Amino acid sequence: MALCRLSLRLRASVTQVRSLHTSDSGQQQEAVAVESNPDFFSVFRTQESDPACQSEKHIGQYYTLPPAHTRPLFPHGLPWRYQQQMKTFNEACFMVRQPALEVISYMKKADYSKPALRYLFYGLKGTGKTMSLCHTMHFCYTQGFLVLHVPDAHLWVKNCKELLPSSFKPDRFDQPLQATAWLRNFKITNERFLSKIKTKHRYVWTKRESTEEGRPLGELVDQGIARVKSSSDVIGALMKELRQQSGRPGADFRLAVAVDGVNALWGRSTIKKEDKSAVNPDELTLIHNLRKLMKNDWIGGAIIATVCQTGSLYTPKSAYLPQELLGQRGFDSMDPFIPVSVSNYSEKEFESCYLYYLDRRWLQHPQSHTEEGKKELVFLSNRNPSLMDRVCGFL
Repeated sequence: MALCRLSLRLRASVTQVRSLHTSDSGQQQEAVAVESNPDFFSVFRTQESDPACQSEKHIGQYYTLPPAHTRPLFPHGLPWRYQQQMKTFNEACFMVRQPALEVISYMKKADYSKPALRYLFYGLKGTGKTMSLCHTMHFCYTQGFLVLHVPDAHLWVKNCKELLPSSFKPDRFDQPLQATAWLRNFKITNERFLSKIKTKHRYVWTKRESTEEGRPLGELVDQGIARVKSSSDVIGALMKELRQQSGRPGADFRLAVAVDGVNALWGRSTIKKEDKSAVNPDELTLIHNLRKLMKNDWIGGAIIATVCQTGSLYTPKSAYLPQELLGQRGFDSMDPFIPVSVSNYSEKEFESCYLYYLDRRWLQHPQSHTEEGKKELVFLSNRNPSLMDRVCGFL
């Protein structure tokens, strides 16, 4: 596809485009476009970095995530392969895609005095469900939401390094190390809210330690970080406070709950008890409390989640639909929800990704700079974002 035709689709204001390839050597040249003003910009990028101002005219273009937002919003780190890309390219860029824009448009029009709406990203493996979730989270962050993010719920039902009997419920188990790590990240993301929100209940942790009613929420979080043994119960108390206060008179915040791999909450666990029998997710304190938060019996916020096969236990590799991954019990618990399909790159999105990789000098093989080489990338990746990343990693 000629670059000038691509530029007309990506941005109507483009008036002049330089050739991307030389006709003889096929070496990369700088791809830039000239607007009516003298400022230059790349045809596959947009200068609109505020998700609230992005629209369908930006679909397929990359926007740069401000460094001031990256660390507080994603303290745990973004998906591993994307982190490697960030280090290599020395920037964090999200592609504007239809699924994220769809959810953002719904959230703009939502009535937050009503029960929280649930949005569910689903799609084949590697299509970009997690990145769509992250894009939507960035919108929530810029709009002043308190963001409660679980980056991979599957990690809470497997590979547990330490499992302790709950001091609150004898038939449950705590995961203190995972709970403490999550609380640290929650504190980084929502530091601005922790001194403003006050607790509505009194919590007793030990004979000597308690959190009184009316104390800042940050004091509750610090309790879980400092006293690892009580960290799982602190998360339960934290979620209870947010659920009960969100959207209420006097509460100066809206709550965005973002869970990647929500199907893990109703799946199976690989965690073993002392007698070598498997722990049921129902018996895990973290899962029990997160399930309560996924109910839309609270107001003043939104629940945004993904279902994914990656990391899912004992599910067919071909499964990707919500009912297949959630199971009947999980589907009934999440119903009603708004399903949002995430598919492979469109032709326009693939072209933009290809140009971005060229711009970042990620494609070094001479053949990859030719039209035939681009067609081969389409064939090898089937325009799947994850496969495209992996295939190009060798070039």
